[in-house]
Amino acid sequence: MMQTIHLVHDYDVSARDVWDVAIDYTYLAEVMEGRVTFTGLPKGKVCAGQSLTVMVSLFGKLPAQPYHMEVVEFDDEGMSLTSSERGAGVKSWHHSLRVQDTATGSQLIETIEIDAGWMTRVFAAWAKFLYRKRHEPRVRILNRRRAEQDTKGA
Repeated sequence: MMQTIHLVHDYDVSARDVWDVAIDYTYLAEVMEGRVTFTGLPKGKVCAGQSLTVMVSLFGKLPAQPYHMEVVEFDDEGMSLTSSERGAGVKSWHHSLRVQDTATGSQLIETIEIDAGWMTRVFAAWAKFLYRKRHEPRVRILNRRRAEQDTKGA
């Protein structure tokens, strides 16, 4: 049984700035802090064709479990990606992300399709919570980066 979640988050910075944060593994660890802990997360940015397996622990307390992610589509210029993921009780987790400019800044648009068998509803509720909770830390990161750029430019 597949369940789909759609989320849209608005930012007051350029789409390119949001994209650069969204595809950086260091920032991923930061926006997930307190909810999911990763072991073996690579450094740098997501790239086309990337395949990786990491260990994930919910809240950094539950036993770590293997989780596999493969980047199946990646368009740096168009600021979109799609990943196919599985592990930690999930049969399939397809995540599509795109960032676009708006009149007031940008939007990050995500679609997550989850199949976790009889636990799909639970995982979908978790995903909705988790991806919503990534917004505020991402805003803080973007504000911090903007302040660092302003300091360098001054």
